[in-house]
Amino acid sequence: MRGLTVARVFLFFNFVHKGTKHACALVQWFSLIGTVPDDETGLWMVGPDTHDDRRPYLAVIPLECIIRAAHLIPVYRTDKFILRSLTMHDKFKDFYVNKFVDHHAFEITSNS
Repeated sequence: MRGLTVARVFLFFNFVHKGTKHACALVQWFSLIGTVPDDETGLWMVGPDTHDDRRPYLAVIPLECIIRAAHLIPVYRTDKFILRSLTMHDKFKDFYVNKFVDHHAFEITSNS
C-alpha cells in the first residue's frame, strides 16, 4: 500500500502546550496481512494490532499524519452467524481495504 498504514480512530482531541494548540487523534494501528493484495479480491487485507493480552495497541498521532479515511470491509467467515446488533469491530479480526470506494482510494492503494 505504498508504505501507508491503516488505523482506527477512537478519539479526536486538542491540547495546548506552551501556547501552541495541537490537534491529535487516539488510534489503534492495523497491520497488513501478507505482502501482496488478496488473490480473490485484489484488495489489501489488514488486522488490528494488539498486545499479547489482546488489548488494542493504541497511539496518539498528530492529525497532519492522517491522509484520508479508509473504507474497511470485514472479512466474513462462512462458519459464523452474524448478529444484527453486532458492530463491525466487535467480532471481526480481518478487514479488506476497499480501494474501489472512490478514485483517490484506488490511486493510493493500487500497486502501479
